[in-house]
Amino acid sequence: MTLYNLLGALNTLFIMVSVLGVYSQLGTIWRRKQMVSKTERPTALLSLNQFTVSFFAYLSFFIYGYSIEPFNHYIVWPRLLAAMLVMGILFEIWQDRKSRAARVSVVLAGACLILAGAGLVLGKTIADQSRYIATLLIVLVSVFIAQGYYHQIRLILKAGQTGAVDLKMSQFILLMDISTIAFALSMGVKEGWPLLTLAITSAITKLIIMYLFRWVNVSNVAARRRQQYTSA
Repeated sequence: MTLYNLLGALNTLFIMVSVLGVYSQLGTIWRRKQMVSKTERPTALLSLNQFTVSFFAYLSFFIYGYSIEPFNHYIVWPRLLAAMLVMGILFEIWQDRKSRAARVSVVLAGACLILAGAGLVLGKTIADQSRYIATLLIVLVSVFIAQGYYHQIRLILKAGQTGAVDLKMSQFILLMDISTIAFALSMGVKEGWPLLTLAITSAITKLIIMYLFRWVNVSNVAARRRQQYTSA
């Protein structure tokens, strides 16, 4: 087995672990829905911005994986599953908040998922175009994911609590990011730099989110903000 195949298989394993993390976040929302609390919404403090960007991060990898040669099964199928689960989270946010922004995110995500699936079916007919689109999308998503998680981080800092944010999701996705960095390096910088860019950006944001779970438990500032948030 070559280093490429070894790291590809390892990356697939950790992507599936990250998928479990996304599913854990979805499960957290479902459990909170059963609580039926007027003060604690099922999707409290979940950033619509961040999850919309996360969806497009997974989707861009999905497109990139089927548009390069050879077809990269290690990238394609796990990312498709993850994108579908994140779309489920977007749907739950829309159901909970009934906002125009949430509705637009769900509709846009659904339309893009259908178009990406059409690109997979058409295969080599639009392979070059798909690769250019995916590369551009990954670069843009790298910028937006930094902005999206910055928004999520600000929400936690402002409220002094993590709300419906699920720690396991950040932990599992961080493992995926680390393995993706190794896999991208095995592909060569010329071929793997889009994956490398996004994975490094994502890993940094997950480390910050994980630190904030400790911060809300030990910081006096977090305690004061939490009290102000619940009494507002």
